[in-house]
Amino acid sequence: MAPSFDNLDNDESFDDVEIDYSDLREQFDVRMEEGLDSFVVVDGLPKVPEESKGKLIKFILRKLTTAGKTSEDLVLMPVSEETNMTEGYAFVEYESPAQAQAAVKALHGTPLDKKHTMAVNKLTDIERFGREGRIEENYSAPEIEPFQEKEHLRWWLGDNDGRDQFVMYRGDSVGVFWNERDEQPDSIVDRAHWTESFVQWSPKGTYLTSMHAQGVQLWGGKSWSRQKRFAHPGVNLVDFSPDERYLTTWSHRPMQVEEGHPVLSLDEDGKNYIIWDLETGLPLRSFVTLDSAGPNVDEAGNPIKKKLQWPAFKWSADSKYVARMNPDQGISVYELPRMNLLDKVSIKIEKIQDFEWCPATPNREGIKTYEQLFCYWTPEVGSNPAKVGIMSVPSKEVVRTRNLFNVSDAKLHWQSDSSYLCVKVDRHSKSKKSMATNLEIFRVREKGVPVEVVDAIKDTVINFAWEPKGDRFVLITAGEVPVGAAVPPKTSVSFFCPEKAKGNQVGNFKLIRTTDKKNNNAIHWSPNGRFVVVATVLSQQSFDLDFYDFDYEGEKDEKDKDLTANLALMNTAEHYGVTDIDWDPSGRFVATSASVWKHRMENGYHLYDFRGQLLREDPIDQFKQFAWRPRPERLLSKEEQKTVRKNLREWSKQFEEEDVARKNTANRAVVEQRRRLLDEWLAWRERTAAELREEREEEGLPAISPEEAVAQDEPSEEGEREGKFVEEILEEILEETEEIID
Repeated sequence: MAPSFDNLDNDESFDDVEIDYSDLREQFDVRMEEGLDSFVVVDGLPKVPEESKGKLIKFILRKLTTAGKTSEDLVLMPVSEETNMTEGYAFVEYESPAQAQAAVKALHGTPLDKKHTMAVNKLTDIERFGREGRIEENYSAPEIEPFQEKEHLRWWLGDNDGRDQFVMYRGDSVGVFWNERDEQPDSIVDRAHWTESFVQWSPKGTYLTSMHAQGVQLWGGKSWSRQKRFAHPGVNLVDFSPDERYLTTWSHRPMQVEEGHPVLSLDEDGKNYIIWDLETGLPLRSFVTLDSAGPNVDEAGNPIKKKLQWPAFKWSADSKYVARMNPDQGISVYELPRMNLLDKVSIKIEKIQDFEWCPATPNREGIKTYEQLFCYWTPEVGSNPAKVGIMSVPSKEVVRTRNLFNVSDAKLHWQSDSSYLCVKVDRHSKSKKSMATNLEIFRVREKGVPVEVVDAIKDTVINFAWEPKGDRFVLITAGEVPVGAAVPPKTSVSFFCPEKAKGNQVGNFKLIRTTDKKNNNAIHWSPNGRFVVVATVLSQQSFDLDFYDFDYEGEKDEKDKDLTANLALMNTAEHYGVTDIDWDPSGRFVATSASVWKHRMENGYHLYDFRGQLLREDPIDQFKQFAWRPRPERLLSKEEQKTVRKNLREWSKQFEEEDVARKNTANRAVVEQRRRLLDEWLAWRERTAAELREEREEEGLPAISPEEAVAQDEPSEEGEREGKFVEEILEEILEETEEIID
C-alpha cells in the first residue's frame, strides 16, 4: 500500500530540521577540486595578434593531443584588451584528470621553437599552492640582489707559462699543484679531509669533484670555493656528460627519502641512480639498478657475482641523449633536458650485450641531417649468428649490420673522431678448444660504411687502442694460459697503420711491427696522438715502460715506404709497482704512479717527458691518486692548428729560450738574495761604526776608523778585539753565451 502524504502539512509534530540530507549533498554537491582536475595551464607560449590566435591554438594542439583527448573548443587563450595580443598562456581541458596528469609529465618543458618552451602545470596545483599561502594576493616587486662578480672557473688556462695542473690525494689530504718541468710542483691549494673516498675532474676540467657520505660536491675558481653540491646519500660513483651540463650519481644502496626533503622527492625513494642538472642543482630523473645480462646462478645453483657496468648511463657526443641498456631486451634512449623516453618506447634489441655512443659527431658522407650514432652487438642464439649493428638517432635507422659466427666475446672501440669503429671479435674453433681474434673495422665516414677485416692475429687480443685524432692503432695479444700456471703467458705488441693512398682516402690497415716475448698489458696514447706508452701495470714481476714514436724523423725502412708511419722505440724505463699511467693534456709529460689502494710498496709517482726521459721521482707515503686536470676544446681552427704544426720548430726554439730564461730567473733570484744580504750587512756596519764613534767621543777617547770600530765590535776566534777589518766579495759566473754577429 502506497504511503499517503495528504495529512503531512497538518501534522504539527513534523520538524524539517530533523531530516538527514547528507546523502543528497554528497551526491549532488559541487566538488571544485574534481571539477578542475582535468584542466592544465600551458605557459611559455608566443604572444600573437588576436587574428593569429586560431593558428596558434591549432599548432599547440598537435602537441597537446599526444598526451590525451582535447579539442580546439576546450582551449581558452586569453587576449589582452590593451594590446590586442594573446597573453602567452592558455587553459586546456582534457577528458579526465589522468590525461591532464599525463600531459604535465610528458609535455612540461617541450620546446616549441628556439625562443619558446612550454610549461605545463595542473590548474589545481596553482589553486592548492595559493590556498597554502605560497602566493601573496598583493603583488610585491622582487628584491634584486646587487651584482657580485664571480670567479672565472677556467682561470688556470690563462697561465703565462702554459702549465698544466694536477691533483694528488695522499693520506687524508688532497692538493692541487702546478706542474714544473725541472722543479718540484708548485702547490696551489692543499686541504685535509677534502674527500671521503676519491676525487674526480669534470671532462673539461672546470670542476673538481669530492665524494662524501651525504652526496657530491663540486669545487672550482681561483679560491677553490664550493660551486655545487648534490644530495645523494651513500653515493659511490659519478659520471659527467661531455659538456658538463649533467651529472649521474650512483649508490649501491637504494635511497631512503623522507617526505619534506629539501632537494629529493618521494620519486627518488628506492632508486640507485640520479641524473642531475648542474645549473639548477635539481634531479632530472632517477632510476633503479637493473640486473646485468646473463644468468644469476650457475649450474650448481650458486649465485654468480657480476661486474657492475659503469657508466650504466652513456652520453651521446653532444649530450642531447643519454641511454642505458636493459639486459637481454634493448636500449632506452632519453632526450635531455626533459629526460623523456625517445618516441615513448625503448629500442628493442634482443639479447643485447653492450653498446657505445660515437665520441664525436659522425659527419657521414651524403648525410646532411642531424644524427648521433651508437653501435651494439648481440651473441649467437641457436642458428642465428652474432650481430654488430650501427644505429642512427633520432631516426632509429640501422645504418650498418654485420653477421659474425663462432663468437665468444666482442668489444667495441670507437676512434676519437668517429671515423672508425673497431669491433674486436674473439672467436672459438668448432671444437671450442682454441681461441683467436680478428678485427672488424667499420669505415664510418665512407659511403656505405665498408668493413675491413684484419685477421692476421693468432692469439687473443687483451688490449686495443686507437690513436687519438688519428688512424693508427696498437694491440696486445696473449696466448692461452696453461692449466695451473703461476706465471702469466708472455704477450706480443703489434703496431698497425694504413697504407698510403691517393688524395684524402685512407688505405688498408697493415702491420708495421710485432714485438714478442713481452709482459706488457697496457696501452696509453698521447692525447694528441703520435706518441704512445706500452707498459706493464699491476704486475709483481715486471714494470716495463716503452715509449714509442709513430712519426720518427729518422730514416725509414724500405719495407715501410708505403706506410703512413715510421715507428721507433725512443726509450725504455721501469717504475716498480706502477698501477696507473696518465698523460697530461698537452702531451708533453707522462705521470706513472703506484697507489696504496693497490699495494703498499714504494708508493708515489714518477714524471717523464714524452720521450721517456725521467724528470722527477717523488716517493709519497700513503699516496692514493694522481690525476691531470683536463682542458676544454681548443679554440684554434684546423687551419690555425696546421700552421702551428708547420712552424713547430720555430715555436720550440721560443719555448726553449723561455725555459732557459726561467732557469736564469731562478739563478738571478739567488744572486739578488745574496746582494740584499750584503747590503744589509754594509748598512749594519755603518750603524755600528757610528754608534762606536759617539761612545768614544762621550768618553773622550780618540777617534778611530770605521774598520777599526767594526773590528772592535766583533769578537775574534780567540775572543779578543781585532783592529783590522777584511772584506772579501766573490762573484760567480752562472752562464756565459757567445754569439757572432755578422
